[in-house]
Amino acid sequence: MDGRAVAPAAGTVLNALATGVGSAFAIDLETTATVELTNDGEIVGEVAGQPDADTSLVERCVAVTIDEYAETAGLEGADVGARIRTDSEVPMASGLKSSSAAANATVLATLDALEVRDAVDRIDACRLGVRAARDAGVTVTGAFDDASASMLGGVTVTDNTADALLARDEPDWHALVYTPPEQSFSADADVAACERLAPMATLIEELALDGRYGEAMTVNGFAFCGALGFPTGPLLEALPDVEGVSLSGTGPSYVAVGDQETLEGVRDRWEEREGTTRLLQTRTDGTQTT
Repeated sequence: MDGRAVAPAAGTVLNALATGVGSAFAIDLETTATVELTNDGEIVGEVAGQPDADTSLVERCVAVTIDEYAETAGLEGADVGARIRTDSEVPMASGLKSSSAAANATVLATLDALEVRDAVDRIDACRLGVRAARDAGVTVTGAFDDASASMLGGVTVTDNTADALLARDEPDWHALVYTPPEQSFSADADVAACERLAPMATLIEELALDGRYGEAMTVNGFAFCGALGFPTGPLLEALPDVEGVSLSGTGPSYVAVGDQETLEGVRDRWEEREGTTRLLQTRTDGTQTT
């Protein structure tokens, strides 16, 4: 019994570190997970091309999914194990939600292997991955905003303190992503500094819930660059042309949204910086089995 799923990465509209409310949108960078169920009770993960990578998140994703749905799959009491392999286009520790994409792909692949995927609501599958991320210690907020955008596609606004979906939309965007060469792990973010932005985050939340995602992104970008110590130069280089631009997650990536032609002009400026720049489509289909 085996399953396979593909999950997109995501960019930030509102960072949830300040108030627990966050917003994100899916972009066309993918993580693929393959899960093969075994009868030896062992759950072992690997990351393609990275033999020393930490696989605790995907292993926990499989464990919680089996615990939750073994009875539904007719495997209650069985010594179910798994072999997991992930392969990703999403750079790790870049602010592009690589952990959420890996979790979503792994959970959906496990449900596919258990042959219960059609019996599980996608938002419930998303919550399994969020639970596993908290268990594995790879997230500060629970990342339900990032995970829901990756699982459902489009833009989502969520209350991460309750794992509640507040809104979802499908704006017609392209996305430009600039990733500097350094890494930034979300678990190392200065949470106290971000919490001081709570009044500003409440304003950004209001903008997002009003469908003013681009404005929300831009305010978020300047606020969280200040709190987390990232330069605002890439934001200024994208303005006033783009619909919105922000630091993504806890950095170091920046993401801008708008029409393709406008973003191509911004790309020329961002490509003068050290790092990688990608012009991508946004995604509305979310995580899919393949």
